[in-house]
Amino acid sequence: MQKLEIKGGKKISGTITISGSKNATLPILASTILTKKKIIITNVPIVKDVETMLELLQFIGSKIIFKKKENKVEIINRKSLKTFAPYYLLKTMRAGVLVLGPLLAKYGNAKVSLPGGCAIGSRPIDLHLNALKKMGASIQIKNGYVIALAKKGLNGCFIRFPKISVGATENILIASCFAKGKSKLRNCASEPEILDLINFLKKMGCKISWVGKRSIDVIGSKELKQTVHKVIFDRIEAGTYIIAAALTNGRLKIKNIDSKAISTEINLLQKMGVRIIKRKNYIITQGAKKIKSVNISTKPHPGFPTDLQAQIMVLMTKAEGISKIKENIFENRFMHVSELRRMGAHIEIKGNKAIVFGNKRLNGAELIATDLRASVCLVLAGLVASNRTIVNRIYHLDRGYEKIEKKLSKCGAQIKRLQ
Repeated sequence: MQKLEIKGGKKISGTITISGSKNATLPILASTILTKKKIIITNVPIVKDVETMLELLQFIGSKIIFKKKENKVEIINRKSLKTFAPYYLLKTMRAGVLVLGPLLAKYGNAKVSLPGGCAIGSRPIDLHLNALKKMGASIQIKNGYVIALAKKGLNGCFIRFPKISVGATENILIASCFAKGKSKLRNCASEPEILDLINFLKKMGCKISWVGKRSIDVIGSKELKQTVHKVIFDRIEAGTYIIAAALTNGRLKIKNIDSKAISTEINLLQKMGVRIIKRKNYIITQGAKKIKSVNISTKPHPGFPTDLQAQIMVLMTKAEGISKIKENIFENRFMHVSELRRMGAHIEIKGNKAIVFGNKRLNGAELIATDLRASVCLVLAGLVASNRTIVNRIYHLDRGYEKIEKKLSKCGAQIKRLQ
């Protein structure tokens, strides 16, 4: 099993180009099920979750051409697709459940494995299933699979999500594009990745409009057209590298981004003392000699993203004073804390709150990654730790970060992949 070896103490300085967003790419790929026309998607990140989604689409019958050197995918669905998504393709990737909505909307039936992914809480798909039931589907769960039927197709209706959910918003939004009549979706997620999905669907000919802060109206349409779409940048990857520069007091030029999309993250890091210069398509970040303590609370967009919680915690270990984190999105997202403690961090957990005591020297250790964002937080810790750090189970990391060791080593890190 592969692992990363990191020798800490080096400044991270240079230029990093941010990849396309994994979390935007996955729902866009799932939505191509709706059309038989040729779809071209560019700025696609070469990460394991994307490769797994493409494998799933190939399994159900899509013709896929993945030009990795160009980060480009071409998809054509000339024939009817299978409506079965097996466990072995969904066990490592939660986003696989996003094929449920489009398969059911287009073909009137679907058998989709319950998803896997990171071990950061139960994350049930009840919100997806209840919304599909309101649209006319009959659903049962049997032997680990969702078995859904809508013989006469799905019907547009009024749906208010009981809580904000990115995945449920995406799944029902895609399904609504092929449903009969008008769907009114309320209390929707509004992440930049949702906006990118909407932009793509509109290019295909879907009739979608924002009618309020978290309100989306969709009129179903069967006449979809071919299109080309460039995926937005990965804001979580961008935030991760800003934190890497801040931790090591380095200077980084971070390209292929829109600073407006990460304004919440930038404002918080500036509050901590990190110097950030914003330009049109890039930022320059300069680490601070003194990091200030802060209190944060993870929230749906435009709040602070839960996917950067683990990374910011590492920076807090270097801050002056005590910082606090309240995790409001997932109930089991402090699994990285035990590994940071093994490196010398002083962190106390009380329910969904973490208290991080700053000015702590981190020491290299052999570590185990438990999920995608936890794995990258351990890499960040290794960059500032004394001696050598080994991060095991980096298959989590490969699910969401493209060429991370190459990007970091080009900027001065001593990091390499071991077999």
